[in-house]
Amino acid sequence: MAHEQTPTGKKIELPTTIFGPVEVRRLRRELETLEDYLQQVRIREPGKSLALPKTTRTLEALAGNNNLNLLQTDDRTILKQFLKAVETKAPVIHISFAVDPSAAFTAKIVAWLRTNIHPYSLLQLGLQPSIAAGFIMRTPNKTFDFSLRNRFLQQKDLLLSAFDSAAKAGMVQPAVNLPGAGSKEAARG
Repeated sequence: MAHEQTPTGKKIELPTTIFGPVEVRRLRRELETLEDYLQQVRIREPGKSLALPKTTRTLEALAGNNNLNLLQTDDRTILKQFLKAVETKAPVIHISFAVDPSAAFTAKIVAWLRTNIHPYSLLQLGLQPSIAAGFIMRTPNKTFDFSLRNRFLQQKDLLLSAFDSAAKAGMVQPAVNLPGAGSKEAARG
């Protein structure tokens, strides 16, 4: 988990469950909705003690981990400013996998990024089944292709020569030489 100090001197920790720009935007909207709700309650029922409505686990984790009270206007303001800064300034890394990664795996990646790259690194996940295995990672100025597909493309000549050697050694027969496969007689028969 990452720590950062706000202008008020309070350190804010961004939990790994908040890993991407989508979650940050969702939290900002939720805080705005909460602000509107609390303001309406104050207007309709002045003097009544405020009760916090149901909030998402993500917002509860963010506020709880940072000892912030969502009923306090100052604490909500700190969170809103923090989330806006994260949304606009944090580095975003896009990683595409062949299948959806598990939540535990995603949390490990986010924790590593925040420890080794930037304390507020955000991760955008993508699906690209054609990569077969591995992943493709993109930053704003660089792409890293660690996919099996790319590895095969890089080693295409070696792979083809291995197939040719195996065929010459009699280990593999080309499909056209198999009985009934690819011959005109099999097509007519």
